[in-house]
Amino acid sequence: MHWQTSRFRIDLSRPRVMGIVNVTPDSFFDGGQHADAEDAIAHCNRLVEEGADILDIGGESTRPGAETPGVAHELARVLPVLRHALTLGVPVSVDTSEPRVMQEALALGVDIVNDVRSLQRPGALKVVAAHPKAGVCLMHMRGEPGTMQTLTDYADVVAEVAAFLRQRAADVQAAGIAADRITVDPGIGFAKTSEHNIALLARQRELADLGWPLLVGWSRKGTLGKITGRTVGQRQAASVAAALLAVQRGAAVVRVHDVAATVDAIRVWQAASAA
Repeated sequence: MHWQTSRFRIDLSRPRVMGIVNVTPDSFFDGGQHADAEDAIAHCNRLVEEGADILDIGGESTRPGAETPGVAHELARVLPVLRHALTLGVPVSVDTSEPRVMQEALALGVDIVNDVRSLQRPGALKVVAAHPKAGVCLMHMRGEPGTMQTLTDYADVVAEVAAFLRQRAADVQAAGIAADRITVDPGIGFAKTSEHNIALLARQRELADLGWPLLVGWSRKGTLGKITGRTVGQRQAASVAAALLAVQRGAAVVRVHDVAATVDAIRVWQAASAA
């Protein structure tokens, strides 16, 4: 299995670690830590040194209740960081739902569009479909970050998330985006209760069997705090455990803040699996 992107054909025969670079003042864990371009650039360098296979750079917080920044603000946040990240020799993802941000990022040479809204904003699908190779990640979410936690009524969360991802990936392929350019993400914490999130992990094989590589992000999320009683700053161990469980249950890519610890955990798991 592989993931076709603008510059790289990513081999997914081993799990890949996507390092998070939030160029925002208000992200739930690291908001403000890398809001300055110089700090974000230094963070990119550090994550690559720690073993990140992919860098995911975003200028919009999508934590529950977050407000959407203007397009000009989002571009000003991410473009300098994307330009630098593209020199580091790893695939670079832009975490955005804005068609103009996608367009300008892809024009720079960015490899992947990671969209929590699954290319559903007007013009977004057209922008990505017009590119010959760019990868895309389609995530499940209901509503918007400001409203999503009021939209958590599911009869069977796993079946409903799977149905959405299946249909959205089919729609994206129908628009001309090849299947090998697509990954899907169940959207842990997006319009879901802690019980829903745990069900998605427990039954993750059902999602991994949909036919597209699965990208999963558990890092530092509220469900881990509910389970452990730890604050967001104390959730590294829980985050690594969740990432490793996701990999064991078929995730091709895990999106994390704690790159070095996650890389080490996956290496130990791989060594034991190969023995």
